[in-house]
Amino acid sequence: MKIQFSGDLPYQRQAINAVLGVFAGLEKCDSRFSVSAPRRKDDQHIGSTVEDDIGIGNRLPNGFDEELLENVRDVQLLNGLPQAAQLNSRDFTIEMETGTGKTYVYLRSIFEMHQRYGFSKFIIVVPSVAIRAGVMKTLKMTEQHFKNELPEFAGLRYDYFLYDSAKREQVRSFATNDYLQIMVINID
Repeated sequence: MKIQFSGDLPYQRQAINAVLGVFAGLEKCDSRFSVSAPRRKDDQHIGSTVEDDIGIGNRLPNGFDEELLENVRDVQLLNGLPQAAQLNSRDFTIEMETGTGKTYVYLRSIFEMHQRYGFSKFIIVVPSVAIRAGVMKTLKMTEQHFKNELPEFAGLRYDYFLYDSAKREQVRSFATNDYLQIMVINID
């Protein structure tokens, strides 16, 4: 048995459009930064760092906060929610009923935010090991759906991985790769 994914369920599209609406008007941009690596023990200056790579991150341009607030207010109005007077943070949530495809919605939102706004780094934080395993399974199961069934994502290069503190090279790769990266981690 193979699970079939649909890319056009109206309630999922509404949630995806809400996410995209928060960033409406944003031009593609990214941030470059130095990634330092600790020196090896046999180097002269033990404990110091060496800048040896360039990291690529997501960035909102300076001055985007006012536009961000207006976008959030527009999304809230469209969805019948009370409008915020101010933004207390840049943390946003999508609330959906159990079994409606939240994981699919945020994965599809990730791909669309990457294409529209150039965001390339995403960290999915889940509350438990069981949900973490479910997210990893969904990422695996949706690979063919996103690559083959949705033409807008054909050829999109991306990696996903489960955070493991013993594998620091994965985090370094996450920071330095210039294509879409998804890290899954649980709070515990």
